[in-house]
Amino acid sequence: MKHEVDLKNNILRTDLAIELIKTSPTKQIDDIKITNITLKEEDANKIGKKAGNYTTIEFIDVTDNQNQVKIQKIFAEELKKLLELQNIKDNDLCLIIGLGNEKSTPDSLGPLTVSKTLVTNHIYLYNNLEEGFRRVCAISPGVMGETGIETSDLLKSIVQMVKPNFVITIDALAASSVERVNKTIQMTDAGINPGSGVGNKRKEISKEILGIPTIAIGVPTVVDAASIVSDTIKYLYEHFAYQVANINNPATKLTANVNYLNLSKKFKIKKEDKQKILGMVGTLSEEETKNLIYEILNPIGYNLTVSPKEEDFIIEKLAKTISKGLDIALHKNIQAK
Repeated sequence: MKHEVDLKNNILRTDLAIELIKTSPTKQIDDIKITNITLKEEDANKIGKKAGNYTTIEFIDVTDNQNQVKIQKIFAEELKKLLELQNIKDNDLCLIIGLGNEKSTPDSLGPLTVSKTLVTNHIYLYNNLEEGFRRVCAISPGVMGETGIETSDLLKSIVQMVKPNFVITIDALAASSVERVNKTIQMTDAGINPGSGVGNKRKEISKEILGIPTIAIGVPTVVDAASIVSDTIKYLYEHFAYQVANINNPATKLTANVNYLNLSKKFKIKKEDKQKILGMVGTLSEEETKNLIYEILNPIGYNLTVSPKEEDFIIEKLAKTISKGLDIALHKNIQAK
């Protein structure tokens, strides 16, 4: 699939490859977008990512039961494709790793997902595992701040002892856009650097390190203040453009709050109007505006990393959705509803 590497965004705090690459969705099912990217070595180096296959699933709401079922099914199908690319067989032993800190809500996605995922290896060891179920074991190793041990080193020891055929990691990620928080699932066969999105980079967990195929799955649960401010300015422009375009529309006078982002028509603001609203800042491009905000907030320590106030509720729904998707993808006897 053709895509263009966007070098201007490479300073952003993000774990999502799709935010660093200009590309369009591969396909769309209802309101769920799926984007598949094969990142070559040259392009990967330019944006600070590893070469590999990246799949991004974008959705609007994971708290609705019907949406959950749709996301689970699509997630399972896309994960199966990644496993096929890695030549994973139906009877291969899987080790699922829940990365993150279960005591911190935005970082608890990995451990919470593991706690909800079907684990079967102990049943296999007692010769009671039914046909159509894969051997699966799982662990939540905690974070270095708790254990004092690099998670990558800990996992290497576990892999050597348990001898799984492949690894799946689950982790909370960081995004550079408000609209992606809790609304995007990324999966990749390139592995992961835990904490890299929030500037706390640890040793990578990948096929090169563990010696076996490693699939990394994550959801952005946080965004930094600079991205929020930058997005707010962008939405300010869109709101102004919408108001101007509908100044003589009687319907807008009856409805005070219109979600102009959900409208099919995109409202564009004129350059001169941008300058009228924000003066010199209004002359900057979107990338230049974001860079300026980073320049202002980073040196004074105010580029905070934040999550939505209802994060505990959403994390629970995300963990349920991903765990069910894992079960469907890994076990033939478990079907999507």
